[in-house]
Amino acid sequence: MSEIYEYSVKDKDDSEIKMGDYRGKTLLIVNTASKCGFTPQYDGLNELQKKYADQGFFVLAFPCNQFGKQEPGSNSEIQDFCSLNFDVSFPVLAKIDVNGENEEPLFGYLKSEKPGIMGSKGIKWNFTKFLVDKNGEVLKRFSSKTTPSEIEKEIESIL
Repeated sequence: MSEIYEYSVKDKDDSEIKMGDYRGKTLLIVNTASKCGFTPQYDGLNELQKKYADQGFFVLAFPCNQFGKQEPGSNSEIQDFCSLNFDVSFPVLAKIDVNGENEEPLFGYLKSEKPGIMGSKGIKWNFTKFLVDKNGEVLKRFSSKTTPSEIEKEIESIL
């Protein structure tokens, strides 16, 4: 596949969502976890979503249990957690793998477009973020340690 819009993912109810539905939108795609030290980043992600939604910006969260088993719940439990603790205003999609044999193909694409340090394609931990512009170009990969507020200026510059 040659572009992000050719992929499909599953939502919280296991229904298919076509990434093509986000054509012309700016995206921040994040692998998340409910029991991680970086989980408070949900607040910052939510702030970005609320602030820039009217300009065509979307956060897409993909729960993942591959790092320290920090996302053990079902899709329903994850939705409840995000709603009750962070009142998220962005889609929290179906739980996936971001590395390995069963990795979500979208994440394989994101990693090939923007490898990590020294060309590493593997995602190292929860809350790795990929910034995608309105044309579907993967512009940048951010580590778990990069907070949503640290990405805000880059988001503003491409909206």
